[in-house]
Amino acid sequence: MTLIKSISGIRGTIGGQAGEGLSPLDVVKFTASYSTFMQSQAGDKKMTIVVGRDARISGEMVNSLVVGTLMGMGVDVVNIGLATTPTTELAVTAEKADGGIILTASHNPKQWNALKLLNADGEFLNDKAGKEILAIAENEAFTFAEVDDLGQVSEKDYTDYHVDHVLNLELVDVEAIKRANFKVAIDAVNSVGGIAIPKLLKAFGVEQIVEINCEATGHFAHVPEPLPENLVETSAIIKKEGVDVGFVVDPDVDRLAIINEDGSMFNEEYTLAAVADYVLSKTPGNTVSNLSSSRVLRDVTEKYGCSYTASAVGEVNVVAQMKATNAIIGGEGNGGVIYPASHSGRDALVGIGLFLTHLANKQMTCSALRATYPAYFISKNKIELTPEIDVDGLLVKMEEKYAHENVNNIDGVKIDFADRWVHLRKSNTEPIIRIYSEAPSIEEADALANQIISDIKGLI
Repeated sequence: MTLIKSISGIRGTIGGQAGEGLSPLDVVKFTASYSTFMQSQAGDKKMTIVVGRDARISGEMVNSLVVGTLMGMGVDVVNIGLATTPTTELAVTAEKADGGIILTASHNPKQWNALKLLNADGEFLNDKAGKEILAIAENEAFTFAEVDDLGQVSEKDYTDYHVDHVLNLELVDVEAIKRANFKVAIDAVNSVGGIAIPKLLKAFGVEQIVEINCEATGHFAHVPEPLPENLVETSAIIKKEGVDVGFVVDPDVDRLAIINEDGSMFNEEYTLAAVADYVLSKTPGNTVSNLSSSRVLRDVTEKYGCSYTASAVGEVNVVAQMKATNAIIGGEGNGGVIYPASHSGRDALVGIGLFLTHLANKQMTCSALRATYPAYFISKNKIELTPEIDVDGLLVKMEEKYAHENVNNIDGVKIDFADRWVHLRKSNTEPIIRIYSEAPSIEEADALANQIISDIKGLI
């Protein structure tokens, strides 16, 4: 059993004793703590909170607990039921609500669930707010409402609203998509993407849709993280069906992976780059991704004479950096597209709308489009350390060793070389250093990682 409390929310495995997994008691405690914190921001007014969930098996149970607890705290609830993460984010602002709770463990396996916490802008809470909520939970410093002050609940569906929202984005060209007469596959891993994305494609006028794992049962057909090793069967279906492009999402639909018409991977790191290529061609401006994301976004940005900056890892950090630099497109290398003209959250539906427009305008195959971008390969490694080793001190020594290179220390240590980079980050939960490296070939990326591991061992 696992329970992980962090600034971004609470996640854990279902079952077991309270405090060991994500038990009903933990759900109630954390929901009450979130409500208490949000009420401190809202003053004396009666609050409204939006609640949405992905399709995982425990969703209905967790949803009942969260909605009931919010009512018990005197909060009115807009329960939007089965909904993607970005749908819930949009619903918060549409309802002019005071916040939102998304019930999803994202790409984690079916035994996991989580509460992800939103502010009144439909964005994830920052570090300071998260720490305050954790403190309230630790001290159980919450008080439930008197009987006359209990909250009310209303049920709404926001999927159509989200679809219409994407259709109405200025850079999404519905007519161009329709004229292209695409045949499109979607693998929704048996979660809420299976409800939302076929609706979106039909609204685009896509008449040939190959639905793969689109029944929202929560029984994930494969490991739910949309990585190549988990998509072998999906890729084979896409190649066999003769589709123009295949889309794969995670259970809460904030990450978008693309599969080419020949069954090869477009590469999650290139989802954002391709979408940014299109957006920048129409509306030049700044871009942002995190320090562990591919250099390809920087290359695409500089092609248009625009400026790229990197943020610390984590969606909330990317969004903060995008606001600071007035970026017009950004996101994360895991297929997370953030398009502020829509909203400041990763959104696979927005990504699909922009990508299909780009593909229609280019009038080339998906694999040919992919070949227009520089080739980079990322190697992901880690080095395990004994608990007594000073990890922060090691990172400082590595920064000093490579001071003659371009070094960024806002989140661990990132060393930028002429045509490659390496990013070292310590884990918050175990004595390890994560080592991500990127180079023009996987062999060179692996060699760079091994060189850094050897450097670290030499310093211990």
